Amino acid sequence: MDKDLDQAKGKLKQAVGDLTDNEKLEREGKADEAGGKLKEAVSRVKDKVDDAIDDAKKKLSGS
Repeated sequence: MDKDLDQAKGKLKQAVGDLTDNEKLEREGKADEAGGKLKEAVSRVKDKVDDAIDDAKKKLSGS
């Protein structure tokens, strides 16, 4: 599932849980939102590592 969708779903669950006094749903929403944020952070790190690898390849090949 898309990281932004996970975060949106989490926020929605939290809001519904808050309105209905459903603590379990609020906790699930917080977990979904945190999972989306974690996926986003991992994606940023992966992009930086990929960029560093590409830069290293260019330097090694003399480009």
